[in-house]
Amino acid sequence: MSYIPTPQQAEELLKQYNKEPFHIQHGETVSKVMGELAKRYDPDREDFWRSVGMLHDIDFELYPEQHCAKADEMLHELGLDEELIHAVVSHGYGICYDVEPTQTMETVLFATDELTGLIGAVALMRPTGLSDMEVKSVMKKFKDKKFAAGCSRDVIRRGADMLGMELNELIAMTIEAMRA
Repeated sequence: MSYIPTPQQAEELLKQYNKEPFHIQHGETVSKVMGELAKRYDPDREDFWRSVGMLHDIDFELYPEQHCAKADEMLHELGLDEELIHAVVSHGYGICYDVEPTQTMETVLFATDELTGLIGAVALMRPTGLSDMEVKSVMKKFKDKKFAAGCSRDVIRRGADMLGMELNELIAMTIEAMRA
C-alpha cells in the first residue's frame, strides 16, 4: 500500500537522509515555492506539491553521482505513491535521469529547482534580500556565468520553455513565490 506523506512527514524523511543545513534549507525553500505555485496551477493539491518539493533532492547528499536513480529506489522502498516518485525523479530529466516531466507540477519543479538557488544567491548579495528584488537584478546575475555557477542556466531556460513562459515571467513568478 503506497502513501503520500504530508509536507511535515516529507520534511522528516528529508532529514533522515540529509544532515547538511544547506540541503534541508533547499528542500524547505523548494517545498514552499511549490506550495505557492500550486495555488496558481492546482489549488486542491497544495500539500502534494509541497511534499514533492521537500523530497526532490532526498538522495542528493548521500548519492550525488546517482541523483534521482537513488531517489527512485529509496522512495519505492519507503512505500511512497507512484505519482509522487515520478514527480520527484522527473526533475532530473535530461540532466541525470531519463524520466520526463509530464504533469504541470513536474514541469514547475523542473523549472524552479535551479532558479530558487540562483534567486537565493542574488538575495544574499542584497541588503534587502528578496523583499524588493526585481527581475532585472536576477537577469543581471543570470548573465554572469561565474555567479552561482552551480545553478544551470540551461536548465532554467528549458524549464521556462517547457512551461511556455518567457524567462522573465518565470523569474517573476518564482521571486513572488519565494517572498510568500
